[in-house]
This record gives sequence, structure tokens and C-alpha cells, in this order.
Amino acid sequence: MKPKKRVRFQEIEDVKKSPTRQVPAREDKSKVTELALALVTKAIAAAVKTVEDTDYPIKNIKWITHGEFTAERGRRQIAEFVSTWECQPRWVHYTDFRERRDLIHSFHYIYCVRWSAPTAQKPLLQVSVAARFTIKINKNKPPDAPIDVSYVFEGQSLVHRPGTNRPREKWVRDMVEAKNIVIESTGL
Repeated sequence: MKPKKRVRFQEIEDVKKSPTRQVPAREDKSKVTELALALVTKAIAAAVKTVEDTDYPIKNIKWITHGEFTAERGRRQIAEFVSTWECQPRWVHYTDFRERRDLIHSFHYIYCVRWSAPTAQKPLLQVSVAARFTIKINKNKPPDAPIDVSYVFEGQSLVHRPGTNRPREKWVRDMVEAKNIVIESTGL
């Protein structure tokens, strides 16, 4: 039989070495806990305010169901959705149906939305910005199931879904400016 070792733990109080104030660590922990709790409460309140921001609500439309879907209705719904975006009136856009892909369990309807900002000096711009919208129609879902819509801006890989974020004019404007810089630097 192995002998049992007896170990005694000593409680060590961590005391600040400041000559003006010597407070045991236990009192500091309660103050730190109070401060941490106050910070977390403020952070949660700020996050909730951001999510429920009434000044800038996330806009969406009522999308059609699988049973109501046609390629033309899908195009009109995308154009309606894009019209809810907060852009200056100078930005014009059009929506175009591109193709239908027949996959194993679904049909993917691909649309392209193009934006430009024509002016009197340049009514036909060299630069436009595109976003590819995909409407997924699942072959196994009932006719009253909502359609699945997603979109990706050209040159980007982030997939957006309607109703999850607030599209901004800045996204389109930044892409146009980047293209203009490339055109100017290459002399096209």
C-alpha cells in the first residue's frame, strides 16, 4: 500500500505593493467583476440597438412561393427588392434573366442586376457594377414554401441574403471607383 501524502494549501493574499494603498485581492476582484458586468451590459445594449436599429431598418419584400414562381416573376421580384435599397436617384439599374440550371434536387435561376450612374457628360458609362442573384427552387419542397434568394457582387465571394443586412450605395460606388482607377492606370 502506498503511503498517502498530506498536502496543505496556504491561502496567499495578493496585495498591491503600492505604499499608498494596500487592498487585498478579494476586494479588487469584486470591483473588477462589477466593472466587467457594467461593460458587458453596455455591449449587449449596443448590440441590441444595432440589430433593432429603427433609424436604419433592414428592408425586405414579401417573396413569392415555389408554386407562384416563374422566371419573369422572379426577375420582377429582384427588381422590386433592389428598388428598396437606399441609393441616390442618379443610380440606375436593370435586372436581366441569364440562365436556368437544372441540378439534382433543385433549379437555379440566375439573374444579373447592373448599376451605373449616367451623367449629362457621360450618358453611356464605361463602368458598371453587377450582382448575380440566384433563386433556388427546390424540387422536393411544397408549392407554398418560400423561394430561396441569394446574391453576390462581382469580384466578391460573400453571399448575401435578402433581409439579413442593409445594402448600401457605398458598396456599388466603391466598386465603380475601383474600376475607374484600373481604367485610368492602364490607359484604356
